[in-house]
Amino acid sequence: MPNPSETQENNSTSVPSIASAAVLTVSAQVPEGTRSIRGYDFENGVDYDALLKSYATTGFQAANFNAAVEIINSMRAWRLSDEPITNDDHNENRDIEYRKTVKCKVFLGYTSNLVSCGIRETIKYLVKNKMVDVVVSTAGGVEEDFIKCLAQTYVGDFSNKGSELRSKGLNRIGNLIVPNDNYCKFEEWVMPILDQMLVEQKRDGTVWTPSKVIHRLGKEINHPDSIYYWAYKNDIPVYSPAITDGSLGDMLYFHSFRNPGLVVDLVQDIRSINGQAVYAKKTGMIILGGGLVKHHICNANLMRNGADYAVFVNTAQEFDGSDAGAHPDEAVSWGKIKADAKPVKIYADASLVFPLLVAQTFASGN
Repeated sequence: MPNPSETQENNSTSVPSIASAAVLTVSAQVPEGTRSIRGYDFENGVDYDALLKSYATTGFQAANFNAAVEIINSMRAWRLSDEPITNDDHNENRDIEYRKTVKCKVFLGYTSNLVSCGIRETIKYLVKNKMVDVVVSTAGGVEEDFIKCLAQTYVGDFSNKGSELRSKGLNRIGNLIVPNDNYCKFEEWVMPILDQMLVEQKRDGTVWTPSKVIHRLGKEINHPDSIYYWAYKNDIPVYSPAITDGSLGDMLYFHSFRNPGLVVDLVQDIRSINGQAVYAKKTGMIILGGGLVKHHICNANLMRNGADYAVFVNTAQEFDGSDAGAHPDEAVSWGKIKADAKPVKIYADASLVFPLLVAQTFASGN
């Protein structure tokens, strides 16, 4: 038998009050100044600058892209003269003209795949023009730069079959193809340099660190397409604490048999990169990808109780607790980003996003 109350409700001509209240809930006032959503209007033609600026009101990752542009431009514009003089400021730190010259120290980190692909040229632009102050990369992000000065990397396909490529001496990085001959050429180039470095270690007492090795290789490559040539020319330190995890490590392994004795010290470099952060007045982090490069830069900034600006670009998720996928707010909990900072993470492939980000910031002429 039907419930009488249900029958009565079904026959009613009025909207049930519970449904009306649920659907027609009155909104709170949206804060004044909040942007309205509106995308780019192609009726105005194709204007790439206006298109990218429209991301501010597009939403989703487009809005995060715009936030990253604003953060990077803020770190580029900051000067010590923007801050009031405090009792902790001594001597030249009180001089107004000097304060105008003190900039935010920009840390740039990226994974090796970004040097394997065409993002290498974007990174080289930043280093060549002294737009970043400290670089952190993986071993692959170092060696691939030098290898590209010696031989080409090619466009392939994600579906290229591994066993067929292996039989042809071809290596696949996503949809890139790297002939194995490239690594043979790298061995021919780097081995005499490692020999000379060993001579200098024994003769002069030179203590090699990963950053000093990269500095030396940047000098020796002497090629204007190289990121690390320009890092050498501009005296920009490049840190790679896992320098043995790649072809460069393979070369060090082979070298340890044919001419043993070369030592690479990690301790000097950890002191050096931490010092870069500790003694900076302001720091900003731009990190492409995750893993080692992300943590190494963030951990250096922990030594100063956090970076002032942070932009992350990667596709990793946080559900598994990985540092790669961690949201910037997790870094705040560790003291790696300052509590009052406004960091952003763009969930996107850096090969798509980073050139556009540089176009709207470093390369904009502003």
